[in-house]
Amino acid sequence: MNQAYPEIPKLVELADVFHCKVDELIRVTLVERMNVYSDVKVTKVSGFTMGRYVIISPDPEDDVHVYMEAWAQRSGLLSVTDGKPACIGWDFPFVSAEQRNRYGLRGYVSAYILPDGFVPLCPGVEIASQKETEYASITIRNPFKRAFEYIPNAYKKIMEYFNANGCRQNLSDEYVCCFEYVYQKDDMTYITVCVAVDALARANLITPIR
Repeated sequence: MNQAYPEIPKLVELADVFHCKVDELIRVTLVERMNVYSDVKVTKVSGFTMGRYVIISPDPEDDVHVYMEAWAQRSGLLSVTDGKPACIGWDFPFVSAEQRNRYGLRGYVSAYILPDGFVPLCPGVEIASQKETEYASITIRNPFKRAFEYIPNAYKKIMEYFNANGCRQNLSDEYVCCFEYVYQKDDMTYITVCVAVDALARANLITPIR
């Protein structure tokens, strides 16, 4: 009898490749999954100054973005960026076990990149700067279609790239160790996930991973 899908062991292997469950693999076409991610690449991100704020709540991403949008209006940032300030964000790890397990709380930081010489008209955020830093990055197309799958898998793909190319993550208080940049292009939403790296292997072998 003809089979509509590959044998179960092959499906399991494919699910491992795409970091998903077998039933999810069957429901979503392989072509769609392959088009979700760009290749991983390593680039230098120029130094910048940012205004950042953290919120710990059951839904910190939405809560902190609402707060930061209001701050951008009050501070004058919107007027000097034509209403389109660059925004990055990352998980805030300093949440206690009781906050997580008993109250279902998580932490998230949102930060606007501030133009050179910008002086806010009001307080309300922490102003911080970081130097030029090397990041491994991957871009996700339409990430919020399956946000709890696509975004964590992007980090997994960067870790796979590190392992394949002899990179290691560089943790430092001098800069953000990882962040997500959300933007719109041609009526499509994208997220670029960036993770700081210390150095490439001496062989400098580049293995694109989708």
